[in-house]
Amino acid sequence: MDALITAATSADERRRSAKIAVLPVGSFEQHGDHLPLTTDTVVASQIAQRIATDYDLFLLPPITMSCSHEHAHMPGTVSISAATLYAVINDIWKSLQASGIPGLLIVNGHGGNYVLSNVVQEANTGGPYVALFPVREDWHRAREAAGLESSSAEDMHGGELEVSLLLHGAPHLVREGIEQDDHSVPERPHLLTLGMSGYTTNGIIGTPSLGTATKGKLLLESLSRSAAAHLSILTNEKVPSPQTEEG
Repeated sequence: MDALITAATSADERRRSAKIAVLPVGSFEQHGDHLPLTTDTVVASQIAQRIATDYDLFLLPPITMSCSHEHAHMPGTVSISAATLYAVINDIWKSLQASGIPGLLIVNGHGGNYVLSNVVQEANTGGPYVALFPVREDWHRAREAAGLESSSAEDMHGGELEVSLLLHGAPHLVREGIEQDDHSVPERPHLLTLGMSGYTTNGIIGTPSLGTATKGKLLLESLSRSAAAHLSILTNEKVPSPQTEEG
């Protein structure tokens, strides 16, 4: 991944004439001692860039701060309110519509952004204009395709999936020592009440030692293929999945 922010010009987008924009939404929150605070933003940007490239869509710069309140007691975390995130997304969508781009694919890199589901539901009362990606089924399919060894319940934060994506797209961001950070807490019934500090002292819930660059590559390929179904709904026409390097 060359950069987190698109370098396209107005002339580039005029020629592209895309009807769907892709918006990565990340966060600025702790990911243990060996992953950056921008991990979720990097992950969302990787996925968004891959989709925008594969389907020739309008790539927007990432939203880098979101709802990370469950990490509030850990150093480095900065959040905005759910109401603020809602307003920002809604304003972006209205601006896109005014410029002649009716469709928006929101690529969410942070599981705590629950408000994005409400944004999408409300936006679509007049028709299918906005999609939230990846959904649970997309992640499940990607995990299987990449051969991840941990389950989604086990791999909640800073684990195999996120490390794999970073090792593939931004390996310089993964610091030495990540393989020592495995921490298992598969059940977290009071997470909303206690926050992350109620279940982990090192900031990780998962097995980062299982992450590999190869898994990250396969995750991205699968997610890009899964995006076709969402784009087909937004465009009301069949959007074919891209071919992988092997296919």
